[in-house]
Amino acid sequence: MQPTVSVIMPVYNVEAYVAEAIDSVLAQSFAYFELLIVDDGGSDRSIDICRSYTDSRIRIISQPNRGLAGARNTGINEARGRYIALLDSDDRWLPEKLALHVIHLDNNPDVGVSFSASRFIDQDGKPLRLKQRPKLDGITPGDIFRRNPVGNGSAPVLRRSALETVAFRHPTEAMRTCYFDESLRQSEDIELWLRLALVGDVRFAGIAPALTEYRVGGGGLSAQIVRQFDSWLGVVQRLDAYAPDFAEEHFDRARAYQLRYLARRAVQLGDAGMAMTLLRESLASSKRPLVEEPLKSLATAAAAIAARLLGPARFARLSGAAAGGRLVA
Repeated sequence: MQPTVSVIMPVYNVEAYVAEAIDSVLAQSFAYFELLIVDDGGSDRSIDICRSYTDSRIRIISQPNRGLAGARNTGINEARGRYIALLDSDDRWLPEKLALHVIHLDNNPDVGVSFSASRFIDQDGKPLRLKQRPKLDGITPGDIFRRNPVGNGSAPVLRRSALETVAFRHPTEAMRTCYFDESLRQSEDIELWLRLALVGDVRFAGIAPALTEYRVGGGGLSAQIVRQFDSWLGVVQRLDAYAPDFAEEHFDRARAYQLRYLARRAVQLGDAGMAMTLLRESLASSKRPLVEEPLKSLATAAAAIAARLLGPARFARLSGAAAGGRLVA
């Protein structure tokens, strides 16, 4: 039977989490799906774990390492469903995830991207007390640029026909069709969402239940934040090539929101000094986040000040007690 939904799950060195991701797909109340696991050339036991599953709806596709965008493109090109669901292999879904998105898309033919709210889990899979509560309707390209209501790469289910509106040939492999930009190693999702909205005129709409469990970690280096911001600027550079007026109109405000988000990440990583610098840069770019979301902006500043005064270890203990494990953006 032809699957209604193709679930695309790239796998690269995630042996600690991949079984949870697969189990969450196989536990879906909606059964008419295929799970395309894209082996992206990792070196751990991840794919051995994947091969231990015998469900006939699972297919494993192996390729040399291309990164997340390249693995997603490979999966989409192999997909047979009219809907494409994305799941990162360290995240999980609730059992009703696919069923509710299929109902949403079937009954709203003008919606090209359906997404849900998400809740956070820690590295051990334990729920945190924070959720992503995105804007669900009336979403403009400006909303996507500034706040990315989709939230994370495991939240959306897309029409295949919507993706085809922005498909392009790989720049060096003429036979390969791309949807995500493989030259980006971060922010590739927001780049695609913007292209879908601006070039494909695709409508985005969300459903309220928190159906995705998005895993966050507390470790890492502040250099990750610099790379993430550089990647976001790469998205802006691409945007400027096909929608320069839009990019110019929204850049300062979107930059301010991005810097505030990264400030919250810096607090999470324990770098209060970087968080304060990012907040200052955010305010210098635009005061709109402070006006439009004063509580979140002030909470970010308060967290950065507290982290500086208390020190990373003591602040981590206090924020863990308050947030159910970690401070997250």
